[in-house]
Amino acid sequence: MAGLLYLPRLFVYHSEKTSEEQLNATFKVMEYRLFRFIMSPAMMVVWITGLALFYSSGIQVWILLKIFLVFLMTLFHIFLKKCIKNFNEDNNKFSSKFFRFINEVPTTLMVFIVILVVLKPWL
Repeated sequence: MAGLLYLPRLFVYHSEKTSEEQLNATFKVMEYRLFRFIMSPAMMVVWITGLALFYSSGIQVWILLKIFLVFLMTLFHIFLKKCIKNFNEDNNKFSSKFFRFINEVPTTLMVFIVILVVLKPWL
């Protein structure tokens, strides 16, 4: 979650400072390492443990909704990877305002996921 919250914020700063070559290169390294070494392994752990929870809990509405929200979070993860690729090619098409806006996506998904896990509605 920390990576999903932090990477769009890095994109905000990166999109505002693309004219400074040294800073641009630094952002590219930071974004790649965060995604490759922290976010992607964490996503794999989330899917493995989530599917294990599904297997042990059986088919329940709350866990199906949780898996759907995690799937949306995975799509967001893939979108962030595409943004990294665009920044690396110096081909970013989005503004810092856009990245500020999408920075709220993982927070919103996380709130709903936590509510589903804690309350377990529709048992």
